[in-house]
Amino acid sequence: MKNKIVISLGLVVPFIAYPAIGAASAEATTEQKQPNILLIVGDDIGMGDLQPFGSEINTPTLNSLAQEGIRFNNFHASPVSSVTRGQLFTGANSIEVGLGSFDYSIYPPSKGKKGYEGYLTRNAVTITELLRDSGYNTYHAGKWHLGSGGGHGHPPQDWGFEQTFGVYSGGSAHWDDTDMYPSVKVAQKALAEGKQPPLTKQKFFENGEQVERVKGIYSDDLYTGKMIEYIEQGRESGKPFFGYLALTTAHFPLQAPSALIDKYTEMYEELGYDGLKKQRYEQMIEAGVYKENTPFPDANPIVKKWDDLTDAEKKTQARLMATYAAMIEAQDFYIGRLLDYLRETGELDNTLVIYMPDNGPEGADAMGPLANDLWKDWTEDHFDMSDEAIGTSSSSRQLGIEWANATTGPLQWWKWFVSEGGVRVPLIMSPPSDTGFDKQGEMSNTTLSVKDLPMTILDYAGVAHPGETYQNRKVALPSGVSMTPFLSGKADTVRSDSDWFAFELFGNGFVIQGDYKLMKLRTGMYGDGEWHLYNIKQDPAESVPLEDKHPEIFNSMMSLYKQYKAEHGIVDVAEDWNPWLGAAGHTMSH
Repeated sequence: MKNKIVISLGLVVPFIAYPAIGAASAEATTEQKQPNILLIVGDDIGMGDLQPFGSEINTPTLNSLAQEGIRFNNFHASPVSSVTRGQLFTGANSIEVGLGSFDYSIYPPSKGKKGYEGYLTRNAVTITELLRDSGYNTYHAGKWHLGSGGGHGHPPQDWGFEQTFGVYSGGSAHWDDTDMYPSVKVAQKALAEGKQPPLTKQKFFENGEQVERVKGIYSDDLYTGKMIEYIEQGRESGKPFFGYLALTTAHFPLQAPSALIDKYTEMYEELGYDGLKKQRYEQMIEAGVYKENTPFPDANPIVKKWDDLTDAEKKTQARLMATYAAMIEAQDFYIGRLLDYLRETGELDNTLVIYMPDNGPEGADAMGPLANDLWKDWTEDHFDMSDEAIGTSSSSRQLGIEWANATTGPLQWWKWFVSEGGVRVPLIMSPPSDTGFDKQGEMSNTTLSVKDLPMTILDYAGVAHPGETYQNRKVALPSGVSMTPFLSGKADTVRSDSDWFAFELFGNGFVIQGDYKLMKLRTGMYGDGEWHLYNIKQDPAESVPLEDKHPEIFNSMMSLYKQYKAEHGIVDVAEDWNPWLGAAGHTMSH
């Protein structure tokens, strides 16, 4: 049985040298058949949510992948979906490929400015295009969220995918095609006419043609089934495949098979918010994710205490968290189904498997502080809010900030935030057999960015990046680093201590270099608006600022961020701007 890894992805934007450009090093592909590549991305799943990283949630498929492959506990993504995915497919900084903002939330003064288009722009080349050009069959199933056509970017079939099925947006409900949140354009029109904002449906497409989404089939089942179908159809070609499985679990609405929900409900009612956060902290240390002396953070300033809830509220909240856990367990099951298929067809040994979430857990909640009246009213008008309905197609509920905070153990904050709880995500990788990989079962704390994954994929495939020009168009140079020397045992780390990468979104930014992270969180997103320095290997909780102790490191990294900001024309954001309300006063999530 091959060493198959699941890579869990977090987004970071490195700014470094370009060793993978020009010619692939082919560390793992010398004189062997090009490997298949399976890239699996979960949605809104944090560091503490997977069993191989210390979770209580049952994920046996990812457990075995972790045992046969390698886990990474210092892997960084962006704090939101499409921004991470833009870096994942290009190896470039998000601002360089149109994703300095994203479709659901654009800071008004940045509209129309280069880099803030909100979709993947044509000054990028995707790894899909390069792999297709090099003889790969290329398949996509699930969400896209990088452009939909009609002046809003391009759908996946325009970016190198030969077979594609799913939604162009950030997703849909899990049992049918119901929208996850109200359509702002439709809602505003209805309100202007004195009408109730209606329930809207998400469009599904296969190879550019709109298709009907079969109701009653769970989203993970739907997407993994389609991926298996595509791979099976392409087997006779004898060509390797690149499969991008973009699952929409565990993104809201919280929906899952009832039997899986029932098994977790009592446990979460007993633990509560505080109990789960402390248990995750202890279990993550036991699993080797963090060191024994890792600081535990102070209470988050905007979350409620479990003891302040009524008994009825506790039962509701336990059911919501149990549904979230059930979604993760269901995802694991269907990933197992796909890997079983590859094993049975003899393809698994020659497949690079990567599993990653796109960002940390979601805290935005129609009933909570990170929302507004439009979302709340729409949810209450169209869905069953009873506890009995949770998990079904008639329910549309969210995890909420308290559980999102609890799931990450020692980390602070969650999706949308540049704190570690929003951008540090689990990564599992399993290289193909006979590539020199001998790190089975290890947990690595080497510093990684999501931009490193596309360069690693190209390296395993033996495909060179074209540099600054692709098919007569100028494209952004990738700044990710290939991981193949590290994975094959020829290097001790992926990045040197002098390598650095920077990132900005919503006016919040960070630089990561070696063990250190320089970070700012605006007051409009509950920060203090100041830059702080942390050693995130010793203190992933970001609890002990070090700028006074290490002013030379602070000043050096501050200069790097200012360089990054100036070179990319990053727009300043008003301190008090709130991305959940924005200029239009409506929530913008995912």
